[in-house]
Amino acid sequence: MTNSKTKLYEVDLYKPIQKHFIKEGYEVYGEVNDCDVTAIKDDELIIVELKLRLNVDLLIQATKRQRLSNQVYIAIPKPNYSLFSKKWRDICHLIRRLELGLILVSFLKSSTKMEVVISPAPFDRKKSMQQNKKKRQKILKEIEGRHGDQNVGGSSKTKIMTAYKETCIQIASYLDQYGPLTPKALRQMGTGEKTLSILNKNYYGWFERIHRGTYVISEKGKVELKEYPEIIEYFSTASENERKKD
Repeated sequence: MTNSKTKLYEVDLYKPIQKHFIKEGYEVYGEVNDCDVTAIKDDELIIVELKLRLNVDLLIQATKRQRLSNQVYIAIPKPNYSLFSKKWRDICHLIRRLELGLILVSFLKSSTKMEVVISPAPFDRKKSMQQNKKKRQKILKEIEGRHGDQNVGGSSKTKIMTAYKETCIQIASYLDQYGPLTPKALRQMGTGEKTLSILNKNYYGWFERIHRGTYVISEKGKVELKEYPEIIEYFSTASENERKKD
């Protein structure tokens, strides 16, 4: 862990990295044509860029070095925050995505040590997408469940319209428009397989069960439903079109 009371400089990262690659059989040189560290063994050229903190400038600098070698590392002091955090996992993903290597240098009371956390390697996008197949399907399912674009991209402090909420609005609007209905009747009107679960959970407090298997819209639902005129109009039109077909 870095001692916060000791001021560090980029040159402090050099010695432990130099020792490591010399031990691995490389010839190591500092500051060669703007490269912070170069290590060479036979035809293999390794380039390491040193910085006290990971930032965009460092990543840009390192990716430019990939024009010269496919063995490019970035080296920074070991962070003080947890290496098991989401922040750190995201950082490592970005480094792997850029096909860079990562070296962490730890400054201890009596010694300094370095660790190769990530080695430079080609990034397999197909494998990455396969590993995240469920997340992709979840996005597609959410898109499929929405009707129109009710949200503004980039919103962070506003309520987001989800497919789940749209279905709640659809159910509430049909109960408001047609009166008491059963889950089966609602599903036949197109509210989907989650209808019974939504009615039972009653997350927004919009529904009331008047007797076994029959539901109505609550007073709270009637009031709050007025906040979504465009969505109500959409479902009302869709319902009328289905009735005309029948």
